[in-house]
Amino acid sequence: MIVLYTDFGIDDPYVGQMKAALLRHGRRDVPIVDLLHRVPDFDPRAGAHLLAALQTRFDLGSVFLAIVDPGVGGDRQAVVLEADGKFYVGPDNGLLAVVAARAQTSRIWRITWRPEGLSASFHGRDLFAPIAARIAAGDWPATALAECAGLDHAMSADDLAEVIYIDHYGNALTGMRAVNVPQDTRLAIGAACLRSARVFAEMPTGQPFWYENSVGLVEIAVSRGSAASLMGLAVGS
Repeated sequence: MIVLYTDFGIDDPYVGQMKAALLRHGRRDVPIVDLLHRVPDFDPRAGAHLLAALQTRFDLGSVFLAIVDPGVGGDRQAVVLEADGKFYVGPDNGLLAVVAARAQTSRIWRITWRPEGLSASFHGRDLFAPIAARIAAGDWPATALAECAGLDHAMSADDLAEVIYIDHYGNALTGMRAVNVPQDTRLAIGAACLRSARVFAEMPTGQPFWYENSVGLVEIAVSRGSAASLMGLAVGS
C-alpha cells in the first residue's frame, strides 16, 4: 500500500493532485491510505517523531509518501529510505530522520530523476509521487536513484519532550515513547504537574492527565475536554 503523510490539509487541491499522479504512474490496484494530512505545518522535526510512532502499525512493504517540505525548490535532497522493510519517499529535511535513526536496518537513495515539467513548488506531485508509485508497484526505479551513505539532515533516535501534534479533541501528543516513562512519573508542563491514568474513564470530567496512547506515545489529555484549550498547549510546548 501507499501511505500518505503530509501537511497539505484536506481543504485544498493538493492531496487530490498527488493521488492522481500516483494512479497515473503506478498500479491502480495498490491501495492508497490517507494516514494524516494535518502534520504540523512547515515542521519536519515534529513530523519526524510522529511518523516514527505511526508507521509501526503498517505492514512490511508499505510505501510512505511523506511530504512536509517548506524548503521545496531549494537545495534539500529528494530521497528514498528503506527502513526495516518499509519504504519512505520524501524530502531530506529531517522528516525521515527519526525513522532512519531507530531502524535496525536501513538504506538510503537520492532521487536523481527529474520529470519534464517539474513544478518548482510541488515536488510531492511531480517528483515524489511517481517514485512512490513505482516502488509500490514492484517496479524498482534503479535508474532514477543513486544510493548514498546517509541523510543530510540526520537526527538522533532520542525521544522529544515536546508536543508534536494536537488532534481535533484537543489531546496533545508528545514525542516521548511511553515505554520510556514510568507510570508514576509526574509530567510537568507549564505550571501544571500531571499524573498518569490508564484510560479517560479513570479520570473525572475536566481533569488533565497523561496516558499512553494507542501508538505508544505519552499524550496529554483532559477527560471530556480539550487539553490544548485548558492548558494553552501548542506544537512545540
